[in-house]
Amino acid sequence: MNSISIIGAGIGGLTLGNVLKQHNLDFTIYESAPEIQPVGAGIMMAVNAMQVFDKLGLKEKIEKAGNKIHGISITDEKLKPITKTNISELEKKYNSCNVAIHRAELQKILAENIGFEHIKLGHSLAQIEKKENYILNFENENTIESKIIFGADGIHSKIRNQIFETGTIRNAGQKCWRGLVNFELPEIFYHEAFEIWGKGKRFGFVKISDKKVYWYALINEKKHRRYNSLAENFHDFDPLVLQILESTPTKNIILNDIIDLSPIPKWYSENLCLIGDAAHATTPNMGQGACQAIEDSYIVGKLLEQNKDFNTVFNEFQKIRRKKVDYVVNTSWKIGQISQWESGNSIRNFLMRLIPESTNQKLVEKIIQLEM
Repeated sequence: MNSISIIGAGIGGLTLGNVLKQHNLDFTIYESAPEIQPVGAGIMMAVNAMQVFDKLGLKEKIEKAGNKIHGISITDEKLKPITKTNISELEKKYNSCNVAIHRAELQKILAENIGFEHIKLGHSLAQIEKKENYILNFENENTIESKIIFGADGIHSKIRNQIFETGTIRNAGQKCWRGLVNFELPEIFYHEAFEIWGKGKRFGFVKISDKKVYWYALINEKKHRRYNSLAENFHDFDPLVLQILESTPTKNIILNDIIDLSPIPKWYSENLCLIGDAAHATTPNMGQGACQAIEDSYIVGKLLEQNKDFNTVFNEFQKIRRKKVDYVVNTSWKIGQISQWESGNSIRNFLMRLIPESTNQKLVEKIIQLEM
């Protein structure tokens, strides 16, 4: 029998594994994929996540594998600034900076630090039953008994669906393409993330290593035209956008709908707790999906320092985390709607330019401050 089982070896599950390892707890992570796959191409680890990785002794390794990002700019189609957030002061205050990195690199660092003996690949959960303990039935016909369960199995969580029988997935009506390309960006783009707002569409890009650029493109479903290439949808954007898109091999592009999870009343049951997207999936507009899963893992660890009873920890965990994740989910949804306007964009851009940078920094600090 396992004492602790984590379902899902995404960034949340792997971070939780690192936290439990720090506490010298016995655990096993079960992952459906036959290998830890680089889903999503690139990712930005914000200052809140990097503070957690610092406490796990992984910050320098992650910084070295990725690219430090010191500012975030939102611009119009011609790269004329709308808002800019420079986080250099916050970097000093929290002794961490944003890092853009390939997901596969980050997952590899987290998995290696845990030790692959704690990770069982090719274990897709079919069914979970509550008896005296939990019985985990996997599609490969393995059956495991476990006392404590963490559901880190994403927005379509089988743990949530089978144990809690709750959770409504909302569709934002936006398509999102993500890509990875070998591309030589002009030097002014080296250490800043950019998001370009157009009419019913936007495009973001960031350098994640010496040679690689991660990009994403969002288009309102009703605005999307099925041209011969994605680039044709962005013909009115700065030529740099078209160059990035046209340089990306089709095999390096993935397409998803933009979705999130309506808040669910409870994240835990007896000896079982959801973390990350399984509990509170958000749209990607604040770059906080994985970062909030990382914070979840950190808070679980801090609470275990005070109390070894998992049910007490789970109760306190939701009390501490609920307000912040609800704020992230709701604010991210609103940003997604505003940034995808199809008319009145010049008024929107004008009003946003009036917002002082200090206001943007306060919003950023609210997100990156750890709660314990």
